Amino acid sequence: MHDPLKFASFPPWSKLPCGLFSDISVSGPNQPQKMSLVIPEKFQHILRVVGTNIDGKRKVQFALTAIKGVGRRYANIVLKKADIDLNKRAGECSEEEVEKIITIMSNPRQYKIPDWFLNRQKDIQDGKYSQLISSSLDSKMRDDLERLKKIRAHRGMRHYWGLRVRGQHTKTTGRRGRTVGVSKKK
Repeated sequence: MHDPLKFASFPPWSKLPCGLFSDISVSGPNQPQKMSLVIPEKFQHILRVVGTNIDGKRKVQFALTAIKGVGRRYANIVLKKADIDLNKRAGECSEEEVEKIITIMSNPRQYKIPDWFLNRQKDIQDGKYSQLISSSLDSKMRDDLERLKKIRAHRGMRHYWGLRVRGQHTKTTGRRGRTVGVSKKK
């Protein structure tokens, strides 16, 4: 009698020497990877970078996204310019590596990060390209909104009135702060 599973097509990782199927899990990009049980001697659980606390247990690329103004793509390019392993945990980074990350993040154009990658392009005051992070991002955004309100632009007025700015419909949604219901006439 023939085995019905013999002719079925299974992925190559399922044909392990210990049998047809095994309970060995395959780690992929979507699988959470666990830290090793042995913590290095110089491991920092919390790092302070640009005024933000960073979790040392996370991988460096994703730990840097805790800083406001730094996304996954920007963190990735900064780490590649700094020659730091992307699989490294943030707590395993040395002081020199952290300083290098900070200098590259604050001066991206000196390290040949392209202008289209930066979050502040052609600044309205000085026309420069820069990457704003942390509190400087907040203050620049606040200044931009104040400028829009001062020149009485449509966007500025919508911000001032507390309404939707980007052309959304407001007939049924965004009714916070107003009375609901109909008053009855006598």
